[in-house]
Amino acid sequence: MQAASRESYQAARERLDAYVAGAAPEAVAATADDILAVAGLLGREPRLRRALSDPARSGADRSGLLGDMLHGKIGADAKDLLATLVAGRWSAPSELLDGTEQLGVQALLAGADRAGELGEVEDELFRFGQMVAGDAQLNAALSDSIAPVAQRAELVRALLTGKARPATVRLVEAALAGFGGRSFVGALTRLVELAADRRDRSVAYVTVASLLAEEDERRLGARLSEIYGRQVTVKQTVSPEILGGMSVRVGSDLYDGTVLRRLTETRNALAKR
Repeated sequence: MQAASRESYQAARERLDAYVAGAAPEAVAATADDILAVAGLLGREPRLRRALSDPARSGADRSGLLGDMLHGKIGADAKDLLATLVAGRWSAPSELLDGTEQLGVQALLAGADRAGELGEVEDELFRFGQMVAGDAQLNAALSDSIAPVAQRAELVRALLTGKARPATVRLVEAALAGFGGRSFVGALTRLVELAADRRDRSVAYVTVASLLAEEDERRLGARLSEIYGRQVTVKQTVSPEILGGMSVRVGSDLYDGTVLRRLTETRNALAKR
């Protein structure tokens, strides 16, 4: 987002945080659903996006337009938050859409946090991402942008209902819709990181040939926490192809100490002789 859009989003985010502080988790979850439903509407209606981000209109005019359109269709809390959002200045209609999606996702995460379930939601998102990555047919079905989101969401609900928390299911549905313009797997990864960030943590994606022992995982997490100056959550992926060692990715930082990397480097060095 450009500066004006970031400022407008931040105003709505602060209003969301103030609302969440005094609301029940169930109410926050319902508000999140309303906001994400409006994000879906904006995604389908480019003319509406343009009207609600038109700099020639006043913020009050844009908020009024949205309020009239949504009257009786969403809850008062979601309507208030969205009015704050559209009243701000937006550098482009696409950034208003991004801001609405982000606000809805943050509301879902906040509701899970209020319910004391955010850590579990983060783990469930990561495990589901691993399951999808390990099943080529499932990955293809859920990543198929030509198939309607509602159709793919039915498959997600069949897989996760009763096995994951409602917030997890709803966040996966947001990923299906291409949260932030990302691929499905990319959106899932970003949602894991946002859940961790809300708990003031970073995520370390660790690839190993076989699962680390619990004590080794704890030591690795503690060492990474020292390096990054905040709590780091370790998420392990098993990949026998790396042969041994491990690779660790935290944000844009990658530490690759795998046997496969060393063998590849040796092979490349020999090939140059």
